[in-house]
Amino acid sequence: MYDPLHDKSPGCGEKYPDSYWANISGTAPDNEGVLTQDIDVDVAIIGAGYTGLSCALHLAREHGIKAHILEANQTAWGCSGRNAGFILKSSGRKSFSTMQKQWGEEVMRGIYHEMEAGVQTVNDLIGEGIDCDVQDLGYIKVAHKKNKLKELVDLAKLQKEMFGYDVQILSKDELNQQYMDDHNAYGAIRYQDGFGLNPLKLAWGYQRFARKAGVRIHCSTPVTDWQEGKQHQLITPLGIVKAKKVVIATNGYTPKNFNNLVADRTLPVLSQIIVTEPLSDDQIAACNFLTSNVVMDTRALKYYYRKLPDNRLLFGGRGAITGKGAEDPYYANRLLSVLKTSFPPLQSLNIAYAWSGWICMALDDLPHIYQNEANNVFYSMGYCGSGVSFSVQAGKRLAEKVAEKAVPHLPLYDSALPKFPLAPLRRVGQWGYFHYGKIKDTWF
Repeated sequence: MYDPLHDKSPGCGEKYPDSYWANISGTAPDNEGVLTQDIDVDVAIIGAGYTGLSCALHLAREHGIKAHILEANQTAWGCSGRNAGFILKSSGRKSFSTMQKQWGEEVMRGIYHEMEAGVQTVNDLIGEGIDCDVQDLGYIKVAHKKNKLKELVDLAKLQKEMFGYDVQILSKDELNQQYMDDHNAYGAIRYQDGFGLNPLKLAWGYQRFARKAGVRIHCSTPVTDWQEGKQHQLITPLGIVKAKKVVIATNGYTPKNFNNLVADRTLPVLSQIIVTEPLSDDQIAACNFLTSNVVMDTRALKYYYRKLPDNRLLFGGRGAITGKGAEDPYYANRLLSVLKTSFPPLQSLNIAYAWSGWICMALDDLPHIYQNEANNVFYSMGYCGSGVSFSVQAGKRLAEKVAEKAVPHLPLYDSALPKFPLAPLRRVGQWGYFHYGKIKDTWF
């Protein structure tokens, strides 16, 4: 599998992975196809995932700028089409209480409102007519140990006080009787505004809107070389793109040594997802699986799951360390084993689909939307696995930066992604963190 820390290209025209989403979503919408000639453009966007599509869409709609998107493979071929489809009011891994201590009340609330706006932006675009299999509202965060329930209750109280957030506290019995009988859960808190959807259909909806607004999307058109200057030259296999401004929207799929502006500032981490065969009515009853809410636990190495519209279970967690190990069935089978400890009546359940994808970690656990000193190269990266909704808001803010409009003065937008110390050893640090997380989740 393509590994951003080792490979200089994600390929050219690669097909979608054999995922549940790719198999059920139908035919991808049209694009302009391979770029076969030299062109001059005002804005070139590299990457046709959520960030790039949102940036292009908002540039066209709100600023009258018709960007060209260059995509190495297919629209949403990367994480935008491989994720679990959780729409949550969050991004990054930094807690709001930590933000408050670090930057103060005003900044913390400003970041919260940006995350909130991300969900609203997604909802507004879906409301324009994107059929992406939206499920019932609700996000359940389960305690995987008894002592973690107290932490969740404290979190719920804090968020009610800070934001007036409507958070429901569920005992173990309430969770099992009203939502699902998860044997690894010791209670939970439940938010009213998260939900699940089909992430690939969502991206395809953005694509349709962007093209209708005048955006041109060239798939199977990787940028193989980049000559920077007042006018950037992006070299592709069959054409050169001369651009006044360039947006890097490749996040966890950014190739090795792609551009100095983003070098050594991210850690791509593999997330593994399985989707089971459909549950029978008897299996659903035996697990009391009443909910289609999205679910995540309190582990350092988190597991997450939900029941899909066709009664399959989606279950996800960490994957291999390197791309070379991504296809090893061990990681999918490990998830299935954990799933069966949560739901013992499902011992005969089998995997129907298994795939992995790169999420993008930031050193400070926060996404950053930034630009170079010349104000002609821009990026948004570091969603830390929670970017399905916020990436769209990030694309909107990127568009404002490209159009030279003011954006909120927040650490998200005012500072660059910090560089990883000893960057060549990032994977060693990741390996160490995984072992630390395993110990922490088991004993603390």
